[in-house]
Amino acid sequence: MEQLIEVKLMGLIMDPISKTPVMILKPINDKKIIPIWIGGFEANAITMELENIAPPRPMTHDLIKNLLFHFDAEVEKVVVTDIVENTYFAELYVKHNGEVIPVDCRPSDAIAIALKNKSKIFISEDVYNSSVLSDFFTNFLDNEEKLDKWFNSLSPDDFGNIEQ
Repeated sequence: MEQLIEVKLMGLIMDPISKTPVMILKPINDKKIIPIWIGGFEANAITMELENIAPPRPMTHDLIKNLLFHFDAEVEKVVVTDIVENTYFAELYVKHNGEVIPVDCRPSDAIAIALKNKSKIFISEDVYNSSVLSDFFTNFLDNEEKLDKWFNSLSPDDFGNIEQ
């Protein structure tokens, strides 16, 4: 069985070139950074959860959390399982009646649901070893001077129209 690496969501940044949100995962016991480009709606859901902002009505990820609760199921963990042609894959491991069922999903949805359910997040060794631009992001974000210079160069327009 492949070794899983527990990661933490460090936050979201905006890709200044594509104006696309990037989810930053970092292994608990390592400096490596795993960037995953995600959609605006998913970034909004993750940001709201990170900021403890409750929407006036349930959003999709809230609905999933509510369904799991009402059907006496729980999210055991989330695993970003693979990268195929620069597309990441994930599985949501749902425990119901003592059985754990893996459910295919996008990493952004899986992590939004994991945050809502206080579940652990993992990546596979394959994802760890083959993440696109991981080394660039790790070196860039590990260099405090470069990071400060980059943050200071950003304007509000660099963050696009993601509502919070």
